[in-house]
Amino acid sequence: VIQELEATFRGAGWNVIKVVWGSKWDDLLAQDKDGVLLNKMNTTVDGEFQRYATEPGGYARDHFFGPDDRLRQMVSHLTDDDIRNLPRGGHDYRKLYAAYKAASDNLGSGRPTVILAKTVKGWTLGEGFEGRNSTHQIKKMTKKQLLDMRDRLHLQDDIPEELVDDKNPPYIKLRADSIEYQYMMERRRALDGFVPQRTTRVRKPMLLPDPSAFKEMWSGSNGQAVSTTMGFTRLLRSLTRDEHVGERIVPIIPDEARTFGMDSLFREIGIYASQGQKYEPVDHDLLLSYAESKDGQILEEGITEAGAMSSFIAAGTSYATRGVPMIPFYTFYSMFGFQRVGDLIWQAADMRTRGFLMGGTAGRTTLMGEGLQHQDGHSLVLASTVPAVQAYDPSFAYEVGAIVDAGIKRMYGGGTPDETDVFYYITLYNENYEMPAMPDTPGLAEAIVEGLYKWADAPTGTGENDNAALIPATLLFSGSAQGAAREAATDLAEHYGVGAELWSATSYKALREEGLSAERHNRLHPSGERRVPRVAQILADSQGPITAVSDFMMAVPEQVMRFLPDRTFMTLGTDGMGRSDTREALRRHFEIDTGHIVVGVLSALLQDGKVDASVVHDAISRYDIDPDAVDPYII
Repeated sequence: VIQELEATFRGAGWNVIKVVWGSKWDDLLAQDKDGVLLNKMNTTVDGEFQRYATEPGGYARDHFFGPDDRLRQMVSHLTDDDIRNLPRGGHDYRKLYAAYKAASDNLGSGRPTVILAKTVKGWTLGEGFEGRNSTHQIKKMTKKQLLDMRDRLHLQDDIPEELVDDKNPPYIKLRADSIEYQYMMERRRALDGFVPQRTTRVRKPMLLPDPSAFKEMWSGSNGQAVSTTMGFTRLLRSLTRDEHVGERIVPIIPDEARTFGMDSLFREIGIYASQGQKYEPVDHDLLLSYAESKDGQILEEGITEAGAMSSFIAAGTSYATRGVPMIPFYTFYSMFGFQRVGDLIWQAADMRTRGFLMGGTAGRTTLMGEGLQHQDGHSLVLASTVPAVQAYDPSFAYEVGAIVDAGIKRMYGGGTPDETDVFYYITLYNENYEMPAMPDTPGLAEAIVEGLYKWADAPTGTGENDNAALIPATLLFSGSAQGAAREAATDLAEHYGVGAELWSATSYKALREEGLSAERHNRLHPSGERRVPRVAQILADSQGPITAVSDFMMAVPEQVMRFLPDRTFMTLGTDGMGRSDTREALRRHFEIDTGHIVVGVLSALLQDGKVDASVVHDAISRYDIDPDAVDPYII
């Protein structure tokens, strides 16, 4: 393994220092005139070395030194215990200090140094621990193991045997005049105290953006068909122009800037390059050509989500590390976010990063003709596993604006104690449709952030059911599913006498977490007033069964089912696998198109005894649905 690692680092231009064998091997190597010991060291595999660390010295004498008379003669003067205690280099302090000295001397070369040190798992812990695969699972030490460790660490004078108790192991209290104690005290003083404490001292406070930066998001697209991605790009441009936060905005893009329509930002704010533009790009003759500059604002990382995520963490923690709050917006193919750099997203949470992860081309059916590697139906499921992530699946541009506005205030609230160390995941779609203006409804922005609000009342009866009393139903939609849901509501009223209210579910994760909090309160306060989960409060006035549809797995809306035990809850989503050349075909395959939503609502009404099975059969026939088509959920 060490040889393989050395080759990798050397190939990348690093300076490599290996600390493989301890000082007690030096005398043996000095005797190795014909290289037999060196050859044995180089040809013995790691699994054998692990075995030698667990066996008595006689085993190594027979199996490592024994097969060759020259090797056996080298250690003839050593006892089995001497052989057993021949150290690995990573446990030899002199060798380690020498390695660090050599690494320090290499600082001026411009090449980074890596020290590869060979060690034994569980070193100093004694028999039963050292070199054992089970070391990490052993939680307690026996008295004998404690004594072995004491002796190995030369602590016999500090810990008499009568004080060793496996149920209550003794602690060593260093004398105040000892070198070790003085050293530790000096280091604690240098680190400002005994208990590590995270401090944030903002050197350059940041004001919140002017409300006018969001104006374009509130007004809708005025009849033009645009995507939520396009809406966000316009918002990003407005924020970079804002006098309060413009220079604090950090757009981060791996390589899909043109896909997201962000090429309009190239000329306006530039792409950061430490040495400026050093070549003429292939698109130099375009108005929106690729433009690099030393003072550019966009971080164009190339095709590396890991690199882009690292930049996101750096910018999102600058409020603490540099005292300068920055607002990173990392925009990426949603499929290549949580799935590809999930560990780094958890690291971002652990480091209390702030900012926005923008999952472009979201959903499993919005990308026409793309392969499975681009179809994301699960990033919202993965996002639900990270506590610090505030996950949203907006349908309209004004919802994106409301979430970003609230997020900036929550994370960067003008230096107030109310600032929260969270970051946001917001899905963006590439499907174009007319963006409505934000309704002038009191409290709407707060409801969007809360996760659910009524988008439209149930339609009145038309067509075949002109004057009929409509059967009530509730239809929840998220993201790009809004189009089919709206069409389904119209068809349900026109053909089946069903009045389905339309609700926009922007964040099932937010609703679930609030619901869990309510459940916890009730569990721990059995005599107190019972809290009702917010999702149940919001839907209290809605009627009929609930049908939830999204471009993601059904597990996403199912996050709130437990809080609505008295309601029939039907979910439609994109579980399974499938590909096609059009959105329409893929939505038919995953059964989230208009026809399947109609059938889903009617099926839920059938469960509630509000319609007959014949009504569901009629809808299946009307929309030419094949009940025996391939089941998308089964592979």
